[in-house]
Amino acid sequence: MDFKLPPTIPEMLQIGWTEIEPLYQQLDRAKIMAANVEAWLANWSRLSEIVYEQNNRLALATSVNTNDQEAEKKYNENIDTIFTPSRPYEQRLREKLLASGLTPAGTEIPMRAMRAEAALYRESNLPLLAEEQKISTDYDQVMGAQTAGWNGKERTFTEMQKMLVEENDREVREVSWRLMRERMLADKPAIHELWRKLFALRRQVAANTDKPDYRAYVWEQKSRFDYTPRDCRVFHTSIEKVVVPAASRAYERRRKRLGIETIRPWDEYVDPLGRTALRPFRRVTQLASGAANIFDRVDPTLGQYFRTMMQENLLDLKSRKHKADGAFCTFFELTRKPFVFMNAVGIHYDVQTLLHESGHAFHSLEMVNLPYGMQRNPPMEFQEIASLGMELLAAPYLTDSGLYTPAEAARARIETLEDILLGWPYMALVDAFQHWIYENPTRGADPKKCDAKWSKLHARFIPDVDYSGIEIYRPTQWHHQGHILQSPFYYIEYGMAQLGAVQVWANALKD
Repeated sequence: MDFKLPPTIPEMLQIGWTEIEPLYQQLDRAKIMAANVEAWLANWSRLSEIVYEQNNRLALATSVNTNDQEAEKKYNENIDTIFTPSRPYEQRLREKLLASGLTPAGTEIPMRAMRAEAALYRESNLPLLAEEQKISTDYDQVMGAQTAGWNGKERTFTEMQKMLVEENDREVREVSWRLMRERMLADKPAIHELWRKLFALRRQVAANTDKPDYRAYVWEQKSRFDYTPRDCRVFHTSIEKVVVPAASRAYERRRKRLGIETIRPWDEYVDPLGRTALRPFRRVTQLASGAANIFDRVDPTLGQYFRTMMQENLLDLKSRKHKADGAFCTFFELTRKPFVFMNAVGIHYDVQTLLHESGHAFHSLEMVNLPYGMQRNPPMEFQEIASLGMELLAAPYLTDSGLYTPAEAARARIETLEDILLGWPYMALVDAFQHWIYENPTRGADPKKCDAKWSKLHARFIPDVDYSGIEIYRPTQWHHQGHILQSPFYYIEYGMAQLGAVQVWANALKD
């Protein structure tokens, strides 16, 4: 089959729908046989990579600067004129391959996911899914604009969070915590309105696919073949019975060391012994260089991967106003390069975040030689093992980074292990909340009822943090948990993968 793409990657990234559509049509007309299925699938993968990378780069631009209206315009145009129009062709090609009865070598498991994806497809959902993508950008804009004035300067949310780590004066911590929560509370109407829109869209998406609820839709959409919602509830209960009591002991130890009556939200992250907070770096260039040194020790190949990312500007690490909240690693499918995005402010948590996201990056780079796009999209439960595992595999080499003294590195490792323990209950909280939302659509559609349910579940899984007198602020946490609004049902993966990561670490201690 004479399948001609532009000769260079930059040219591929510039082609529009008038050039892309004929290529889809050519693939659709082709007859698939055992003799040509691998070439046909490789061509389809390449074309899909062009479409996805164009969309991905434009989406990233809206995260890098949530106030860039031109970036938002280009992203929305891409959704409307290229990405969404490509979906019917992608479905036809899926159906074509499945109807052929052929399974190219190495695609047995990806083909299972493809069957589920093909069965879920409905053309009536395309405008709904496009609108969902755009609302996600609206959410980033709200989060990116959240700042507060402190000591005469405008501070980002992440910079204000830093105060809760570094400030040993409890009154100062409380003032900074309340100031930021008031700012979050001011955005409550905007978040509630976005939630109403998203929930209505998702209910309709599920109805269009003849699913009883949105959770049933997501279960197939995420290729969750190996566990059920009931298994998740068992996991929640297990965490409640086993981990929450252990977390309570950790909180009680913290309370005694701080010499306070109860742990308040502004007491969770400060050093309980009153020591100066770990400040491993002042500039993100130091953070990146230190991480490169760590990866050199974990494995020279990983060190080279990371140094290449540094050289090619595939890192955006520093916190700033009008930058989307949180951290992630995205992957440019055509150029086969990862990009790490985060909001560093100079604390140990930032080092852990960069180790985590780099784990995703290395995982993606190890997959680049797989020939078909479908092979390079493993389940998120496994993808998170790569990232969480990297945090633990890198831990013995913190001193090699040049960012920590031996004593600081030991302290950092203890903090990391305690964070793992305290993280499981929060993972259960976020997942249980999402199950409740979509199991109870009438109440789940009402953001005020969601606020109340979040508070109840928070008290169940994190009972040792005292919100008495400040209950109004507790629901703002789910408003700020982007997964709930932007990537529904993406959170239990962290809990499962953390179990896997701990096992990887245990094996590494022996070998």
